[in-house]
Amino acid sequence: MTGPDLTALRPRLPSPAQESADERFTRRGVRLLLKRDDLIHPELIGNKWRKLAPNLTAAAGRTVVTFGGAYSNHLRATAAAGRLLGLPTVGVVRGQELADRPLNPSLVRCVADGMRLHFVDRSTYRRKTEPETLAAILCAAGAEGAYVVPEGGSNALAVRGCRALGEELRGQADVVAVACGTGGTMAGLAAGLGPGQRALGVPVLKGGFLADGIRELQAEAFGGPRGDWRLDERFHFGGYARTTPELDAFAEDFEARHDMPVERLYVAKLLYGLVALVEEGAFPPGTTVAAVVTGSPFAPHPASR
Repeated sequence: MTGPDLTALRPRLPSPAQESADERFTRRGVRLLLKRDDLIHPELIGNKWRKLAPNLTAAAGRTVVTFGGAYSNHLRATAAAGRLLGLPTVGVVRGQELADRPLNPSLVRCVADGMRLHFVDRSTYRRKTEPETLAAILCAAGAEGAYVVPEGGSNALAVRGCRALGEELRGQADVVAVACGTGGTMAGLAAGLGPGQRALGVPVLKGGFLADGIRELQAEAFGGPRGDWRLDERFHFGGYARTTPELDAFAEDFEARHDMPVERLYVAKLLYGLVALVEEGAFPPGTTVAAVVTGSPFAPHPASR
């Protein structure tokens, strides 16, 4: 069985790298580029395209099962891909208690795109990578024999898909910065950059565990470490899906300055972190910094409004 023809979806690749005049950077002698991965495809946005495309090809028409929380960008992207490509999808959602509540707008969107939802308790969800637990989840979901994509879409195929992001930026920037969730985009990006370039990751979760995950993903994808990269753990604003009035105000100001919508849970934290680092003098004058815009704000499906 062959995989779906993803070229029919007309992705915009390479995504544009736009120079952005921002006095907070220019007064320090730093040049800012915005790598607009949010413009790759209107529904498979940013790193979701780069991570999902190779996995959807590998699925070869089988049902695709993946995992996420109630507001998961990854679940929405997988559901959209299923609708666009005619692939059945199942979303395993963390939190059995959610099955008895009205669906939030994010999950409504998944269902509207044809995804079948299967809710599991949080203890089971934490053990989802254990072979016996995964088999039990697939059986309960009626999805035996399905193609499984991990939470956040980060596996060896996805990491190799994200390597193209770094390759597109070779020779364009000294530092390439990206917000990190599961670390797959960072693992691939760093591998794709050229000599003298380095990748900077801004984790949106707290806990300090991400570096090990990135190293494991690179070992899985490439057989060992690749690229020059580091993480700055200071800009998670309390953890995943957490924002503050300060972050919201920053994002609104950035939108006004650059005429670009700013997604709050990942992109806003990245951009806030870069402004803080510039003000700290972390980048020498003459440095070009590229910020990867991995997503755009979520627009609820009309049925959820």
